[in-house]
Amino acid sequence: MAQPTTSQATDGHRPLWHRTRGMIASLGHRERPFLILTLLTFLLIWGFVALADEVIEGDTKAIDESILLSFRETDNPAEPRGAHWVEEIARDLTGLGGTAILTVLSLATAGYLALRGRIHTTYYLVAAIGGGILISSLLKLGFNRPRPELVPHGSYVYTASFPSGHSMMSAITYLTLGALLARVESSRAIKAYLLIMAVAVTVFIGISRVYLGVHWPTDVLAGWAVGAAWATLCWSIANRLQRRGDLEGSACACG
Repeated sequence: MAQPTTSQATDGHRPLWHRTRGMIASLGHRERPFLILTLLTFLLIWGFVALADEVIEGDTKAIDESILLSFRETDNPAEPRGAHWVEEIARDLTGLGGTAILTVLSLATAGYLALRGRIHTTYYLVAAIGGGILISSLLKLGFNRPRPELVPHGSYVYTASFPSGHSMMSAITYLTLGALLARVESSRAIKAYLLIMAVAVTVFIGISRVYLGVHWPTDVLAGWAVGAAWATLCWSIANRLQRRGDLEGSACACG
C-alpha cells in the first residue's frame, strides 16, 4: 500500500482556513472569483440559519431588548436618544430602504441599461431584485415574528418583523447596483468607493430601523445576511454568464 507523501500528511493537519486558502491560490485567475463568492454565499446563509434558530428558541430576547433600549432615553423609553432632528434623519435614512425608493432606483437603472442596449443585463437586474423581493416576502410569512412592542414605532409598518425587509432589500439593491457601477469603472479607487458607499448606505438603513423601534436588532442582522447572500449569489451567477457570453461584460452586476 502506498504511503502518503510528507506534504500530503502535513496538509491533512493544516487548519481548514490554510487549506482553503491554498486551494483558492491553486485555481486559475478566472475561477477564483466564482469560488470566493460561492464560499461567501455559504457563510452568509449559514449565519442566517444559525441566527434564525436562536431567534426561534427565544435566546436573543435579552440582547434584542437591551440594544433596542440603548437607542432610547433612559428616563423615557418612548423617546429616541438625541435631538428631534436626529430622529428626522433616521426617518430619511430608513426611507432609502423603502419600497418606493428602491423600485424607482431599480427601474431607472434598468431603463438606463436598456437604452444602452444591455438587454440581458437589464433582465438579469430585474430578476435579481425581483427574486429578492419574493424571498423577503416568503421569509416574513414563514417566521411571522411580531414587531417590537417595547417602544412606540417611529415609522409605519404593516408586515412581519423577521427578517427586516428594509435591511434585506437595501442590501440586495444597493450592493447589486454598486457592483454594477464598479464593473464599468477602470479605477480601483473608484470601484472601492462605490462598493463602500453601497455597504455604508445599507448599514445606515438597518441601524435606522432599530433606532425607530420598528425592528429588533436580530431582524436587521438577518436581513443583512440574506440580502448579502442573495446579492453575492447573483454576482457569482453573473460572473458565470459573462464568461459564457450570455451577459454583456462591460455592464454586468458582478464584483
